[in-house]
Amino acid sequence: EDWGAAWMAFFTPIEVGETFEVLPPWLAHEGHAERTPIVIEPKMAFGTGHHPTTALCLEAFAEAQTSGWLQPSMRFLDLGTGSGILGIGLCRLGLAGFGLDIDPQAVWCAADNLRLNGVEGAMSLAVGGVGSLTPDSRFEVVAANILAAPLMAMARLLVRHVADGGMLVLSGILETQADDVTAAYQATGLGQPVRRVSGEWASLTWQ
Repeated sequence: EDWGAAWMAFFTPIEVGETFEVLPPWLAHEGHAERTPIVIEPKMAFGTGHHPTTALCLEAFAEAQTSGWLQPSMRFLDLGTGSGILGIGLCRLGLAGFGLDIDPQAVWCAADNLRLNGVEGAMSLAVGGVGSLTPDSRFEVVAANILAAPLMAMARLLVRHVADGGMLVLSGILETQADDVTAAYQATGLGQPVRRVSGEWASLTWQ
């Protein structure tokens, strides 16, 4: 109860980029009509939009949508889905896809948040990592907000699941680690990413 009360005091609506607004359920009615809402129930899973790594990924999606590149016909993979916030954001932009997390508690939390946002028909969930995907699975948008070390370890495997001409967004990376993560993915044949920085954190986007 104390944890829940603390969250209610902390979790205020936040605007992310020029597109999204993240709100808790008890303030969902206070959203702005010109923004795309993402309603998140703060449970025991990462991803409320307040952490820079989450916001950086949402900003990458918003910019791709504003530029006209991101289309509703595309499919996405949200690896390490946590609360489901990144996948929900993409569903709100009209996409459909798949969320994976190795933590069953996170998948349970994400399922609740999908229902809160009315997108449970657009996003499937499962417990597992990138190795649980079938080898021929391809997604136009792949997002992984995890940590630098596992991102580097899975570079070759993860890149195989990005469709030709698709977009890869990585975060959970300290800015001091960004060069090493970039090098690991360039070794798979990718070029130079767009690097976004917020405080001590960075995201990398190949599009």
